This record gives sequence, structure tokens and C-alpha cells, in this order.
Amino acid sequence: MKPSLLIGLIVLPLFIILSSSLYTVSEVEQVIITQFGNPVGEPIKDAGLHFKMPFVQMINRFEKRVLEWDGPATKMPTRDKVYIVADTFGRWRITEPLLFLQQLRDERSAQSRLDDILGSETRTVIARHDFIEAVRTSKERQAVRDDTVSTTLDSRIGVLPPITRGRTELEHDILAAAMPKVRGLGIELLDVRFKRLNYNESVSATIYDRMISEREQIAERYRSEGGGEAAKIGGTKERELLTISSGAYRKVQEVQGAADAQATEIYAKAYNQSPEAVELFRFLATLDAYKKAITPDTRLILTTDSDFLRLFKSETGAPAPAAALPGAPMIPGFQQMPSLLESPGGVK
Repeated sequence: MKPSLLIGLIVLPLFIILSSSLYTVSEVEQVIITQFGNPVGEPIKDAGLHFKMPFVQMINRFEKRVLEWDGPATKMPTRDKVYIVADTFGRWRITEPLLFLQQLRDERSAQSRLDDILGSETRTVIARHDFIEAVRTSKERQAVRDDTVSTTLDSRIGVLPPITRGRTELEHDILAAAMPKVRGLGIELLDVRFKRLNYNESVSATIYDRMISEREQIAERYRSEGGGEAAKIGGTKERELLTISSGAYRKVQEVQGAADAQATEIYAKAYNQSPEAVELFRFLATLDAYKKAITPDTRLILTTDSDFLRLFKSETGAPAPAAALPGAPMIPGFQQMPSLLESPGGVK
């Protein structure tokens, strides 16, 4: 037999035996050695290279790290007969791998056992308290209030219902009740929390309708109060407008009266300077009266001795020229103007 073949026949079995005897343990795991299904020795928690009997001993690895438990959403009633759906989660780790192996064998069995234990304790705790206890975080919580919002619309605005425990205390109750039960499984339960709390589907629609109705009532009260404020502001505006308008009208009348008085005074002074000035003003006033009274569509029926027509006639009854009118001033060009009786648009 060749020496190389002989060496190969010796080295290969030794390599197989040695590889079956050596194993490594990482920093995040712990190992239990079993022989024919039965645990052998103490748990191995130190990281590094270790030995075991080849072929007859098996390695069982378990996590050292914190593991997650995410329970199923479960329907349950509260003390005030409100059916809710509670969704919880938790954190746990394997502290006694030997006991864990004997009781559960693997993590899947542990998750199933936690579903039973934590689900049962959750139902028990929820059934002993009202729904508001699970909704509110703690009894010390204070509502955030808006000082600009009038609480007269609804006395419940900014006021939280009174509670005795709160959701945080309920989570502590679930954890305290479940810890002794999982300790016998080689597990340490670290924390249990509520992920979500919701109404049962059968009552959700009714609850939402009631919430909508309450919000609509509050909104209507807001609109009513806003309408009242708008009417009050509108009334104040109208009153102020009337006050301003009346003050402005009074001021206008005062200014206009003062101006008329001053104009009358000026006219009176100018009117009384001389007889010619008096006659001139009288003549101009009469012409102004003619301009306003006699228009193309005007028909006047007056007597021949009417003082209104005194400028249209002479002492003989014929139309008098402007220069022949008694007391009329001699205005350049005025005597060449036709009288109103001679003009085509004269008095009819």
C-alpha cells in the first residue's frame, strides 16, 4: 500500500472525528448539549471554541438577545360592557436555557405559550376596568385647553373623564400577573404594552355616528355664537355709520349756512350801494327767473299787468328796448338784443 494512501486513510477519519467534536459559540447565543435527546452538563454561555463527544452529542443553540412577542388582536369586553379589540406586544428573553429546552424545546413553542398566557392576562385585566381606563395614559394627564375657545358651548371641552388607574397601570398589571407563569419556562418577561385599542366592528359604526353627531352639535353652537357676534358687530357698524353720517351732515349744513349767510351779507352790501345797483340786481334776478321759468316746452298764461312781464313791455304796451326800461342800466350791446317777445322762442 502506498504511503500517501495510508496517510489519507488515517487523516480523513481523524478530521471527521475532530470536526464533529469541535463547535463555536457566538456572543449572542447560548448552547445546551444533548446526548440521545437528554441534556448533558450545564448550559454553555461563554463565547469561543468548545468540545463535545462526536456523533452522540448534539448542539442546541438559543438566543441571548431580547426577543419580540407580537400577540394577535383579540376581542374582549370591558367592565362597562364595551367590546373592544386589544392588540398587544411584549419583549422577553431566555434566561435558563436548560429549563427552556425541557419545557418548550424552541422559540416557536415559546411564542405559542406566550400567546396563551399574555392573552389570558390581558382579557382578565381589561374585564376588571372600564374602557376609559385603557384609553387614558394615566390619571395625571391634563387636557390641553385653548383659552380662545369658549367652554360655554360644551362643558365637556377641555375636561377629561376621571379615572383611577390608566393604561400604563393596566400594562403593569398584565406584566406582573404573567411574569410568575413564564418564569417556570426559563423565560424572563421584560415588558408588555398595548399596541392598539379599538372598538369592535359591530359597535364602531354606532360610536362613529354618535361622535359625528356630537361634533355637529358643537359646530352648530359655534356657528350660532359666531352669527350672534356678527349681528352685534354689524349693529355697531351701522350705528357708527349713522353717527358719522349725521355728524358730517350737520357739519355740512353748518358750513353751508355760514357760507349762505356770508354770501347774503355780501349781496346785501353790494345791493344797497346805490339805486343803480339795486335796479341792476333786480334786473339780473328777473332775467335769471326768466331763464328758469321759460323753456321751449313752457306755456304761461299771465295778465298784461303782471309784474313778472314788466321787462317785456313799455309804458305804451309795446315791447320796450332795454334802454327804455325804467331804471335799467346801460349795458354795452344790451340795447341791440331782441326782446323776449320778439324772439322766436318767446312767451306764448
